[in-house]
Amino acid sequence: MGNGLSSISGKVLPNFFHWADILGRSFSMDSFDRKILSALQADGRLTITELADRVGLSLSPCHRRLRRLEQNGLIAGYHARLAAPKLGLNFSAIVFATVRSSQHDELESFEQALLRVPEVITAQRLFGDPDYMLHIVCADLGSFQRLYDDRLATMPNVQKLTSTLVMKDVIRNGLLPL
Repeated sequence: MGNGLSSISGKVLPNFFHWADILGRSFSMDSFDRKILSALQADGRLTITELADRVGLSLSPCHRRLRRLEQNGLIAGYHARLAAPKLGLNFSAIVFATVRSSQHDELESFEQALLRVPEVITAQRLFGDPDYMLHIVCADLGSFQRLYDDRLATMPNVQKLTSTLVMKDVIRNGLLPL
């Protein structure tokens, strides 16, 4: 297309992105950078040689681009995706938390307490009501009940908790649309 747009997986994305990082430096990202990010997002264990082959670049330019993507914060880290059921974590719930006060100190106190609960694998502050959505994993219903009663309900600034049980994961650890 002549307008600088291309269609990828039914989505229209610009061929060339221009970003500004927190330091105010300019950062440009093109289709090779997107290919690198997509490949690593799908398989973070690729060697630099495999990555270069997969995206159609020679080794040195691919390595330079990878380092630039890391240095500019587009790659936030590398990790292993673990199989929760194989680790005995067979129970999953979503907990919605409403807090009593939206004052900064009170919110900070609640969020700091959340960081000390390893069963909370995702915590998001929301606009509107409720204030937070927590994704919890644990061994079973009994362990969830203990966590709910002994830890979550007693956290600072908690007004109300509502929970729902996860029936099954349809999309887990989805990839970002590049």
